[in-house]
Amino acid sequence: MPGYIENTEPVTLPVIALRGTVAFPKMTINFEAGDESAATAAKAAAASTSFLFLTSYNEYLEGDEKPEFPYYRFGTVVRIKQMIRTPEGQTRIIAEGLVRAAVQSYRTILGYTEADLVCTHVTISPDAAARGTAALRELRRAAEKNMRMLPAESSDLLNTVRTFKDPGALADFIAAHILVRPADKQAVLECIDPFARAEVVLGILAEEVVVMEEESLIRKRVSARMNRHQKEYYLREQIKVIQEELGEGDDVAEFAEKIQSLSLPREVEAKLTKENDRLAKTPFGSAEATVLANYLDTCLSIPWNATTKDRLSFSAVQKVLDADHNGLEEVKERIVEYIAAKQLNPELNNQILCLVGPPGVGKTSIAASIARAMNRKYVRISLGGVRDEADIRGHRKTYIGAMPGRIITALIQAEVKNPLILLDEIDKLTRDSHGDPTSALLEVLDGEQNKNFRDHFVELPFDLSDCVFIATANDLGSIPKPLIDRMEIIELSTYTKREKLAIAKDHLIPKQLKRHGMTKKMLKIADDALVEIIDYYTREAGVRNLERTIATLCRKAGKKMLETELKSITVKAGDIKAYLGERKLLPETIDAEDPVGCVNGLAYTELGGSLLKVEVAVLDGTGKIETTGSLGDVMKESAQIAVSYVRSVAKEFGIPTDFYKTKDIHIHFPEGAIPKDGPSAGVTMVTALISALTGRAVRRDVAMTGEISLRGNVLAIGGLKEKTMAAYSAGVKTVLIPEENMRDLAKIDSMARDNLHFIPCRKAADVLQTALLPAKKTAPIEMENSTDAVAASAFIPTVNTQPQVRL
Repeated sequence: MPGYIENTEPVTLPVIALRGTVAFPKMTINFEAGDESAATAAKAAAASTSFLFLTSYNEYLEGDEKPEFPYYRFGTVVRIKQMIRTPEGQTRIIAEGLVRAAVQSYRTILGYTEADLVCTHVTISPDAAARGTAALRELRRAAEKNMRMLPAESSDLLNTVRTFKDPGALADFIAAHILVRPADKQAVLECIDPFARAEVVLGILAEEVVVMEEESLIRKRVSARMNRHQKEYYLREQIKVIQEELGEGDDVAEFAEKIQSLSLPREVEAKLTKENDRLAKTPFGSAEATVLANYLDTCLSIPWNATTKDRLSFSAVQKVLDADHNGLEEVKERIVEYIAAKQLNPELNNQILCLVGPPGVGKTSIAASIARAMNRKYVRISLGGVRDEADIRGHRKTYIGAMPGRIITALIQAEVKNPLILLDEIDKLTRDSHGDPTSALLEVLDGEQNKNFRDHFVELPFDLSDCVFIATANDLGSIPKPLIDRMEIIELSTYTKREKLAIAKDHLIPKQLKRHGMTKKMLKIADDALVEIIDYYTREAGVRNLERTIATLCRKAGKKMLETELKSITVKAGDIKAYLGERKLLPETIDAEDPVGCVNGLAYTELGGSLLKVEVAVLDGTGKIETTGSLGDVMKESAQIAVSYVRSVAKEFGIPTDFYKTKDIHIHFPEGAIPKDGPSAGVTMVTALISALTGRAVRRDVAMTGEISLRGNVLAIGGLKEKTMAAYSAGVKTVLIPEENMRDLAKIDSMARDNLHFIPCRKAADVLQTALLPAKKTAPIEMENSTDAVAASAFIPTVNTQPQVRL
């Protein structure tokens, strides 16, 4: 070598390893201490000699072998000129490079790394002046050529290059400011001989020129493709050409691979392949390319072939359903029947059911339980408030923000083609100018048509016949008849007291105890306490309020346990008042005496059955008939029918035939704030009218229900299960029902069936014969007496918790 190399004695300095940066001698470097170890090393250096050793991470060693110190063993000794603490808490260091140094060993001490170094000084001999000048010229020429090919040429950088007189220093400057790859910079740093260093730099610059020339060719090819209307896509086209030159894959290849691997139906595969070919010809990043990519991504997310295997053991299905729910026997039986039929015929199409019932009776939860019992994925679609047909069928993919409808979205969410899909609140669908969503459901819920369901977004047929559809509704009145015709209707009645008690013990109490961090030993709720809550603190068809009340009880009991340090609490009926306050509901009871002109009727509400008394007052007047109690049109018509029937049989009961001219009749239904409607109070009004007109008392332990015709026929009614439970709870002993309803006695609660005496009635005379007591010398009801009775009842506090009463 035309020079001299002098190595110093080994020295020990703190080490900081940089990522992507190489420090060179005689150059200022500005960097941040990236971690706590680097910051500690900088502080140690600043506290002693201000000398620090900077090296770089060896990325290759770090990725493959991962040694304890993944650093290069050659770096630069620097002197710290300034050390600043930034507002973000980082340590920024400004240092000046001094000399190259080789590492003999690394070690960790006091939370940072230090190294034993040998520093290297090079002195060029005077005999090498000509060679040095030649190296300087070549380096300047190569640097200028390289910089002129850069997009932004720097004149200051060129001027600085021309000022160097030492080829080694110029090579370091070029490596620090022009070279890009850290590995190239490290290679230059490790060249101790300045002339060898210059040759390494010249070689790297020559390679960079070749690369930049290729980049220039790529840019020219891209420009040749584009016309004046496509300049805005210049950068995207450049990326595309680069990908073509490098042979890298893109979305088109990925979509093509998925299409081939999914074993799609022939029509689907052909359509998606065609759309993928269009995507390949579409400019990258254009609006059409985005639409096509979104469409292909959505279609390939649909589970065209993925399925779950049904659990075909109907005994196992029955066991799961019984474990999850008390009652709901009709729904359970229907599912078990389907499983049995599926076991006999695996090709049997799936069923479409509609569960109709009041809120809180378990329609949604039984659907989830059915899915678990059948070993199917469960997905719920909430239809409440949906008013756009596109919500069901999707939007055309050409629209901005288009997406598939809720059916296809549910299948994507379930990830199988045969899930159980719950169409929740199907009676809450509405319609507007965007279409009628119930019409879109006609195809979905038709077992013969849904084999080729086409979503507007997907535009491909999908077989929905493998799905189990279960819809829920509170009222069938708002559902169009064609849609009802496509579903098997299963009506869920209100829970009886015994069913509520079982549900509370088996499900609600364990759930709330777990939710409140309690165990069965910590809080025990006696059966009589649950009955107290059911009778006097909740009035509902389902068990939602019951669950909320039990949760309140858990909270208050937990608070008491913490205050008194008790380990367990047992709540009995007598303790409920202390936890929940005064009773919120008054029990329905029969009169203490046999009344005149007042009859126990039976009504059905969404919250269950109710004892509804009918009061009649007869006054001197001109034949006016007045009805009060928030009655609907049907009920008012029923009152007119009752009066007309009483006129037709007046002689049989010793009633003056002109009473309709000389008497005013007032028919009143108490709890006037609650709307009431329906025809089944007809026989009740007839009995009350004849009792008031004849003065004959009515048996207080008798309740009745039934529609009356003008000829005195007693017609069938609905809601018998709920009405009979209300009669039993109120203390009624005998219930008069239409003869046609005797077939429904098998469906009522066994407690009511065993403790009530049912009398079938075909004619109104059958009702009157049982309900009216023998005649006494008692004057008919006068207005002032009736007024007193109504006024007295007005001072009894009641809680208006019932919706409209259906009679």
